[in-house]
Amino acid sequence: MSLRSRIAAPEGPAEGRQDGRLVAVYRTKLLEEIDLAEMSSLAAADRRSRLERVLGHIISREGPVLSTAERAQLIRRVVDEALGLGVLEPLLEDASITEIMVNGPDQIFVERAGRMERVPVRFASPEQLMQTIERIVSTVNRRVDESNPMVDARLPSGERVNVILPPLSLTGATLTIRRFPRVYTLRELIGMGTLDEQMLLLLAALVRARFNIVVSGPTGAGKTTLLNALSGLIPEGERIITVEDAAELQLQQPHVIRLESRPPNVEGKGRITIRDLVRNSLRMRPDRIIVGEVRGGETLDMLQAMSTGHDGSLATVHANSAEDALMRLQTLASMSDVAIPYEALRDQINSAVDCVVQLARHADGTRKVSEIALLDSHGHEEYRITTVARFRPEPMGADRTIRGRFDHFPLPERLADRLRLANEPVPAAFGVAALPAELTTRAAPGRGTYDGPGGHRG
Repeated sequence: MSLRSRIAAPEGPAEGRQDGRLVAVYRTKLLEEIDLAEMSSLAAADRRSRLERVLGHIISREGPVLSTAERAQLIRRVVDEALGLGVLEPLLEDASITEIMVNGPDQIFVERAGRMERVPVRFASPEQLMQTIERIVSTVNRRVDESNPMVDARLPSGERVNVILPPLSLTGATLTIRRFPRVYTLRELIGMGTLDEQMLLLLAALVRARFNIVVSGPTGAGKTTLLNALSGLIPEGERIITVEDAAELQLQQPHVIRLESRPPNVEGKGRITIRDLVRNSLRMRPDRIIVGEVRGGETLDMLQAMSTGHDGSLATVHANSAEDALMRLQTLASMSDVAIPYEALRDQINSAVDCVVQLARHADGTRKVSEIALLDSHGHEEYRITTVARFRPEPMGADRTIRGRFDHFPLPERLADRLRLANEPVPAAFGVAALPAELTTRAAPGRGTYDGPGGHRG
């Protein structure tokens, strides 16, 4: 979209709001005043600054008497409509907001610090909302209309966007923007209460010892945030390939290849799936492969990569417990076009997965590592899962804040030996201890076992 058409695009009715009418008037005046050729040659930040300066002169020369605050608000609205996303721009610049949810032109909600709240802004009309949606999807060469009413996209700045239009959405055009996650270190996550020091030491040892780790949890539990933090522990001399649907990971190592899937174009052609990228990554001489999320047949390719020389790989999956994560991996792997018996998929998971880190999102909006579970089964055995760390919540108090403690349990002897062979010390809280035989029981086929006082019962 040209600079002229973006500035000249008509705004919807202001519905009695004086500032809405002023935005339309001053957008036209701004178009008449500026040199479009010169503006197009400027960087984005310089372009915004120049437009604000020119508009300020116009208002001083011709405009109504406004207070300093009203003047600043008017300038910002006109420039936001011209170059940005209108009423959404202030929300996108608010670092405390992690999600923006637009339910039609009249309702805008945000998630801040894990809690949902409605914000006192709105679109002037359904037409203005549609103009904003079209501007968003056009930046990534996508189209949204009645023939294509659902779109997933990613803004150039990294935010993930979902759009769904009527008649599929009965509340009007609906827009959801998920903010680009900030990169946290594991130590910062300790400060946020996500895990404790001993769990950090264990996870660091597992990553350096090249354990294959699956991060599991529900939507919004912080899987990508933890995956980013874990990836920061990978040594700098390794070649890392990341595979994602929408690129969110921000690895800091010098040798990182980032791959992102591609949806079909408007003719329905050119689609590149996560599975295509995982298969291709195996030909790129990776030391480690990181898959942002497995959700289909690519799970089988990822498991095969983990069990055939690409130790130390990482992936996330949607599941509600460590055991459910294994069962979901088994189900997803069966969705590939390769006919493999269900039992053989279980054997593949036994060979590939070493650790499941389960995350939970609590009622107060906090995210915590609810469980670290190690898979101690191999070959044709049923899943044998040992929980070595878990969060034990306390009853919620009057302030509705989640409190509790992290419990730690001994590592299985075989996995503790594997750490030692990699020259990684076993953290003190996870020192190996003999477990009474009565505390270890077999589980139903495919459902895991209870192994020790930290074990997980199927």
